[in-house]
Amino acid sequence: AEQSGVKNMNLGNDKALWLLFLVPAVLAPVYAWCFWRKAQALKALASHEMLARINNTVSLNKQVFKAFLLVLAFVLIVLALTEPKWNPQPQQIRRQGRDVAILLDTSRSMLAEDIKPNRLERSKIAISDLLEVLKGDRVAIVTFAGNATVKCPLTQDYAFVRMVLADISTESTSRGGTMIGDAIRKAVDEVFDRQSREYKDLILITDGEDHDSFPVEAAQKAAEEGIRIIAIGLGDDSTGSRIPITGPDGQTTFLKYQGQEVWSRLDSDTLREVAYATEGGKYLSVAPGTTMDLGQIYDNLIASAARRELESVTMMKYDEKFQIFVAFAIGLLICEALLSERKKTTSV
Repeated sequence: AEQSGVKNMNLGNDKALWLLFLVPAVLAPVYAWCFWRKAQALKALASHEMLARINNTVSLNKQVFKAFLLVLAFVLIVLALTEPKWNPQPQQIRRQGRDVAILLDTSRSMLAEDIKPNRLERSKIAISDLLEVLKGDRVAIVTFAGNATVKCPLTQDYAFVRMVLADISTESTSRGGTMIGDAIRKAVDEVFDRQSREYKDLILITDGEDHDSFPVEAAQKAAEEGIRIIAIGLGDDSTGSRIPITGPDGQTTFLKYQGQEVWSRLDSDTLREVAYATEGGKYLSVAPGTTMDLGQIYDNLIASAARRELESVTMMKYDEKFQIFVAFAIGLLICEALLSERKKTTSV
């Protein structure tokens, strides 16, 4: 049996109810003051005999009733603003999307400033822009340098992802180095599930300087799990760029190894092998002076790909009923405008 509409009423904007406090706090005192001022003005302008004659033709009860109609119309408008709704009907909402894991290099070489403001900050900006265009996909973030860490598991809570992203720096991993293979294996083992061999994308953002972590072999294992890798290489593979470091005195110098300045160069060959080891994999290079548009990459490679049902949620759909209160309020305002304040006259 259906439940009554009153029991199933829902307010979409219950904060509007606070406006009802204006009735006792403002409207009632204002009307009382207006009636008092009107009486004082009549006493000042008319003699006692004239005042008696005027009051004999005007109905105080009708004046009060007209004020009551206006206040009641205001209350009905406030109730309409609360967006009342009832007659709930269950409605199933299916969300479709892909699982996207972002592997972000946080090694010190990502501080190189050949891509402004530096490789790491440019990557974080691009990831933030990507979150603006995601279409229901679940996203995870894994940071890596000498080791890999899952900073954010797969989620559709993009606000949480942004919060995690804001805290990422070169201090996000405890060991130096660049272990691309370890990051890929971490994503395969701890981020993606085994429910399906499809609908999984791994976006690898790095300068590609790997330290013997066997990234190609890791990519081949990812391919066996149905994971596609989109590798994005930062920097150039010829000249490279120095790595700035800030000392305790605030002065900026450049990282040195055995007395020689370290120049970080892009290893594009390794990244190509990593990407093309997976079915549909893609390698993209972001050279100095070029833009890094993950939103465009998403539209071209991910949004158009096959998607699976990530979750099915049953929600209650209500019938909007604010129109009823608006109609009654308009009716009361019309009645107030048409109602005369004068007493009925009877012929003798």
